[in-house]
Amino acid sequence: MKSLDLAFRSAIGGAVHHLKLNYVNTDLDADTIRAAMQKIADAELFVDKKGEQMYSKPVSATYVTEQDNVLFDDKA
Repeated sequence: MKSLDLAFRSAIGGAVHHLKLNYVNTDLDADTIRAAMQKIADAELFVDKKGEQMYSKPVSATYVTEQDNVLFDDKA
């Protein structure tokens, strides 16, 4: 399964926060994802406990492929 990891810089302090999305369209290009991330940042929806905006500036976007390597499975 692929997921999309969106990294944003916070408004104050410059910490990087990640928003991980599952079940995403994997055919989106960089410009489309960047525009969507900018909309998230502009909406100012997410704040930390101090009230500071967490997703202020888009930094990066990465499709992540997760593969489970089962060593053993005793469920059966």
